[in-house]
Amino acid sequence: MPTIFDGLLGRFHAYLASVDNDLVADEVARIGWNMPVRPLEPRALACLGHLDRIAALAPPDASPLALFVADHRGALRWGQTYTAADFGQDFVDNYGWLEVFGTRGHFVNDAVAGGLLILGPDIVYPDHHHIAEEIYIPLTGGTGWRMGEGGFHVRDAGEVIHHASNVSHAMRTGKEPLMALYLWRGGPLAQKSIIGPMIDLRGRG
Repeated sequence: MPTIFDGLLGRFHAYLASVDNDLVADEVARIGWNMPVRPLEPRALACLGHLDRIAALAPPDASPLALFVADHRGALRWGQTYTAADFGQDFVDNYGWLEVFGTRGHFVNDAVAGGLLILGPDIVYPDHHHIAEEIYIPLTGGTGWRMGEGGFHVRDAGEVIHHASNVSHAMRTGKEPLMALYLWRGGPLAQKSIIGPMIDLRGRG
């Protein structure tokens, strides 16, 4: 009998499979979707209060996933990498992630991690970088995304955002919350990001 977690993974997979993008299609094809379940106790966070609004904002192709997560939020294991000492209490109250599969997720996968990020309105996720390559797909629009030394650019729901290994990036929400699907590969899947821009020391003696 299918469980809530099977339903979560199925909707996550179905949304990714619907994205018309070669990079995403290649990753979907590489992932082995028959993953073992990892028993996890539910954990709630303050940011889950944004899920109803997120479900209302999600476009039709992302709506089944967003609604499912909103309806079953209390059964899922939500996490945070940062504390108030990193970015302040307001950030922590408006931030969290759900790892669907990976080294910490509801399904076991040691090669790639996939999940969902939540940021509340008027929140800045400062410049950070990590070894793992990252694909983001916002499921809600209106958030500004920055990569490298560029400025913030507002992205629509469904756009594919690719961060290569150790490329600095940041996000800045507007008046609406953000939910973004993410995939991590090619690096430590549970690494805490390094806060601040990546400094290129090549050629300096």
